[in-house]
Formats: sequence, structure tokens, C-alpha cells
Amino acid sequence: MFSIGKLSDQARVKIPTIRYYEGIGLMPEAERSAGGQRRYTRAHAERLSFIRHSRDLGFSLDAIRALFELAAHPDQTCAQANAIARDQLAEVRARISRLQRLEVELARIAVYDCAGDVADCQVLTALGDHTQCEGAH
Repeated sequence: MFSIGKLSDQARVKIPTIRYYEGIGLMPEAERSAGGQRRYTRAHAERLSFIRHSRDLGFSLDAIRALFELAAHPDQTCAQANAIARDQLAEVRARISRLQRLEVELARIAVYDCAGDVADCQVLTALGDHTQCEGAH
């Protein structure tokens, strides 16, 4: 059995986050000691580790909830889990594409020589006028 502090340290998840996951039903409620302290099991630690790793990979809480629901039915195919992972991969690729466009535009803006007064600052002008951008980002 783990205290919430020990679980937090082990999973590298902050205590308020653990309480939040309990509150939204992503983590099952912990048993309470006679003194009212939460007591967590190895299963709690494994579930929290799954959540943390999934969040590190960018999965939404709804996607994680869906994955847990799938895991509760081990006799089903894993097609839906694969679909959820493919959707997340597509989202990550789209995000990378957006970030690459941002990188290009910021690199273009960052090379302006701002040796003059702020009133003539090309960086501020470019940021204030989206029409000066070379492309969509």
C-alpha cells in the first residue's frame, strides 16, 4: 500500500493531479486508512503510470478513458486501440507541421535588424500585422 505522497513520487505525478484523476473517474478512488489517509495499491500505481505515459505521448483524457474501457474487455480485438493510437499519431504529425511553419516565419522575423528605435522596430511591426507573414501558420 502506498500513501498519496509515495504514489506521487513513484509515478512522478503531482498530488493534485492524482486527486483530479480520481475526481474525474480516471483513477479509482483509493481506500482510506482508519485515519482517513488515501491508501493506494500496485494496481493504482500501474494505472497512474499508464496515464502519465499516455499524457506524455499527448493522448487526451478522453482517449485514455477509451483505452481503459477497451482494456476492461480483453476478449475484444485491439482494432479500436490501434485506431486511437493512429489518431494520436495524425494529431502529432499535424502539430509538427504547424510548428515547422511557425519556425519558418519566426526565423524570418527574428533576423530583422532592430538597431533603431522601438517606433521603427520591424519585429513589432511584423507581429502587429499578420499580412506581413509570408505564409499561413
